[in-house]
Formats: sequence, C-alpha cells, structure tokens
Amino acid sequence: MKSENQNKYDTARKVTEVYYDSPDADNFYFNIWGGEDIHIGLYDETPEISKASRCTVAYMAKTIANLNANTRVIDLGAGYGGAARYLASNFGCKVVCLNLSDVQNKTNRRMNLAQGLDDLVQVVHGSFEDIPEPDAKFDVAWSQDAILHSSNREQVIAEAWRVLKPGGIMIYTDPMQADSCPAGVLQPVYDRIHLESLGSFAFYRDVAEKCGFTEFRKENMTHNLSVHYSRVLDELERNYESMSKISSKDYIDRMIVGLQNWIDAANTGYLAWGIIRLSKPE
Repeated sequence: MKSENQNKYDTARKVTEVYYDSPDADNFYFNIWGGEDIHIGLYDETPEISKASRCTVAYMAKTIANLNANTRVIDLGAGYGGAARYLASNFGCKVVCLNLSDVQNKTNRRMNLAQGLDDLVQVVHGSFEDIPEPDAKFDVAWSQDAILHSSNREQVIAEAWRVLKPGGIMIYTDPMQADSCPAGVLQPVYDRIHLESLGSFAFYRDVAEKCGFTEFRKENMTHNLSVHYSRVLDELERNYESMSKISSKDYIDRMIVGLQNWIDAANTGYLAWGIIRLSKPE
C-alpha cells in the first residue's frame, strides 16, 4: 500500500503532466509565454517576452565558470529545451533535458534536430524527484521555474545533490513566496497551476544545508516577476481572438484571471523570484 506522501507525490506529478500535455496549455506557453524559453525573463534591457526570457538563460550561464564541451548539464523540468540548446550551441555542453510533458519533449526533440543539436541535447521523460541518472554524473544541475510544481521540493534538491559530481553546482530559479508572506493570502496564486504551496528563499537555504550543499547564493530579482506576468497578460489579451481558436476560450479566460492574481500578489510583496546557486563540496 502506498503511503500518504507517495500518493500526494503521484497526484502532483500526474496533475502537472496532464496540464502541460494539454493542447490548451501547450498552445498558450509556446505562443504567448516565450516559445523556446517558458520561464520568467529579465526585463532591464527589453520588453519582449522571448528576448527577456533568453536574457535569463544568458545571465545564469555567465555566472558559471568554464562552461565547455566537457561540461555535463542536467536541466530539471526543461520545458521546450531552450536553455539546453543555448548551452549546447554557445559552449558545446552536453545536456540532458529531464521533463514530464511528452508534448513538450516532442517539440524539444524536433527543435534539437532543426538546430543540429540532437547530438548534444538528450531529452528524457521523467521526474526530478526521482532522476533516472546515476550518482555524480553531472557538473551542473540547472532548472528554471519548474521546482514549484513538485510536492516534495526537498527531494528535488536532494536528487540534484545526488547526480552532481563533487564540486558541481546547482543553479535555478523558482517563483516563490516572500519570506515575510502572511499565511493564507496566496490561494488565488496556487489555484492557477494547481499548487498547494510555494517555496521561499529561506526554505531553499534550509533545504540546501540539509542536503549538504556548502554554499547558498541568492540574487533577488523579484521586480522581474510582476513585469513578466504583466507582459504575458498583455500579450494574451492582445491576441485573445487568435488564441481562442487554438486554446479553449474557457482556458484563456481562466488564465487571464490567474495571471492577474499573480500580478496582484507580486505587487503586494507576497511573491519572490530570483536566481539561487548551490555548491557541492569537492
């Protein structure tokens, strides 16, 4: 008989998988959210969602020393694989994309082939709570705005620790609640993507220490969160008619409400976002 925690994990995984495999979600994220890169962008230099999202990838990569053809990377919750292709094409890294959505994985493989990167980027269907890779294989564990979907975020960090080589790093972003967020105010935020909670900078610091990481660096870039969700909402409303033809009108209407809830929570200081970097000791 499965434990209550295992049932909770199975349910969260299935909900995430079904959601991102749906035509409604696939059409929305690929056409509105950013295309190759479906995560929060950096907007200091551009108002365009896709360019801002790629800026996040480039900025994260800059913080990692000596990325090269010998660097092995695993991208946890890789989506359509934009970050993997960036790392492969710019640095020659070998990247494993681990992702739950078969629909996104098919698009990822197609884009790898189209860009001539299928020899460097491998796409694997699987969960980041149980990474199907051996211990100490990777130099870098990378993730962008994916860990929030886990019902056991501590296990995700522990699995990243396991598959990292000694001296390896984990670098990731995640939409979070602010450390000072009052209890009970984020339910409208959770409802948009079927969450029960969010992590926080303090939570991830504690988890990193428990798992054995010896360094925790955070770069609080929360101001981009509100801008990003506002830009996505603007684009969705501007393209409402065309999007209603490829995603259901009910989905689009619910997404508009959900995005506004995230914007409101960000503007009241209840949400946080930024880049976290962890180091595994040699």
